[in-house]
Amino acid sequence: MADTAAEIEALELRLMRAWLAGDAKETKKLLGRDFVAMIGTLPPQLLDRPSFLAAVERGFACTKFAFHEVFIRPQGKSAWFVAGAELELGLGAKVWSGPFFLTGLWRKGTIGGWKLNERSLARLDEGEGLAAAVRRLQLWK
Repeated sequence: MADTAAEIEALELRLMRAWLAGDAKETKKLLGRDFVAMIGTLPPQLLDRPSFLAAVERGFACTKFAFHEVFIRPQGKSAWFVAGAELELGLGAKVWSGPFFLTGLWRKGTIGGWKLNERSLARLDEGEGLAAAVRRLQLWK
């Protein structure tokens, strides 16, 4: 499990660095054929693989990123990557920055290894004591 978690985290870093560089070719190597990204806007928007790759080249830029609170949960030939992240994204003249919630579903194929199949990205807003209230629900404390 530790090896899988380390491998997935390294792939996530590689993917984010490719996005930061605007490198659609490197990004493409890491995405599964049926990749889809759910972008947490109101209303939420979907980008399929061709749309996401074109967006990386044409102005959906990641200009800064840092992962926080990283969790990786392997499940056989799949693994969930979940992280809090500090992101700065550019969409043309619009800058979208701050704390984000980022998830990725990675699947391991017989050819090509691990590929990202699903990405969810949503900006986090602070709720008045909401995190503390949810934490109190945790039975494992």
